[in-house]
Amino acid sequence: MLTRKRMVVLLGSLCLVASSVLAAGPGGAVFTDPAKAGEDYKIQGEYSGEIRTQDGSRKIGAQVIALGGGKFNVIGHTGGLPGDGWSRGDDRNEIEVQAENGSLVFPVGDALVSLVDGKISVEYDGQLLGVMEKVERKSPTLGIGPPKGGMVLFDGSGIDQFNDAQLVDGKWLGATNVWSKEKFGDHHLHVEFRTPFMPEARGQARGNSGVYIQSRYELQVLDSFGLEGKDNECGGIYSISQPDVNMCFPPLAWQTYDIDFTAARYNGDGVKTSNARVTIRHNGVLIHDDRELAHGTPGRNGEGPELDSLFLQNHGNPVVFRNIWVVKK
Repeated sequence: MLTRKRMVVLLGSLCLVASSVLAAGPGGAVFTDPAKAGEDYKIQGEYSGEIRTQDGSRKIGAQVIALGGGKFNVIGHTGGLPGDGWSRGDDRNEIEVQAENGSLVFPVGDALVSLVDGKISVEYDGQLLGVMEKVERKSPTLGIGPPKGGMVLFDGSGIDQFNDAQLVDGKWLGATNVWSKEKFGDHHLHVEFRTPFMPEARGQARGNSGVYIQSRYELQVLDSFGLEGKDNECGGIYSISQPDVNMCFPPLAWQTYDIDFTAARYNGDGVKTSNARVTIRHNGVLIHDDRELAHGTPGRNGEGPELDSLFLQNHGNPVVFRNIWVVKK
């Protein structure tokens, strides 16, 4: 039977392979339709289950990130997936693997790890120790409408609440440097977004956009699935604070931000007397708890006492938004 220490080593060695090679353009392959995203996309995702150890059983999770051309990063999480048992400080192990013959049968010492039909199986000394099933998590606030008194900014029926807006596929709001005609002070904001599948892109070139609260504070939008969770990754407040946990779902999954914002305060001379503060839930999980925003972030407007718009950044990637509404306070 595996000890907990041995289990951690094993999780860090979980690997996946796939046979498809994605077509590459000048900036790498870009997919916005899951049906056309290829075999790598079907394997990429989140896996969750339990594994027996010497002292009982342990919940585990794996995030499988497609890197293009049949190559993957596999992140093993002891305790479960982020937001479902795993948190910062728990064991997190990463390995990069290239596809071999379109399948995986992978020895780790006496253990055998395999992925077949959406399941990762772990065998040790001839015994099945556990199975991780592929899961598709959804935010508990996905699709939720505004309460009484809320203001709908975008519901797919029109773009009249935004400046310079464009509809994508006749129903989504494109990330094209759009800003709301309405301006806000203290408010609650709900916004849903989807990043594209760009397996060959890396870092800031992979599904980049931004939700600028009051046009002054950027809440990063990025395909940061499986990454550490930095201030310039999804859920991060750019240049100010990393999220408490990286809750980014795989690309092409719809995700939610639920934001409670308190604007900075100024005296009659225009001098700031208190900083803005924000509480943010990403896919239903608290990632910033009453976070103080000591300064604005670059890319839009500077801080000031006046009300200002919601701004959605264009960073050259086909990120789209839907179901955007605000409750003024």
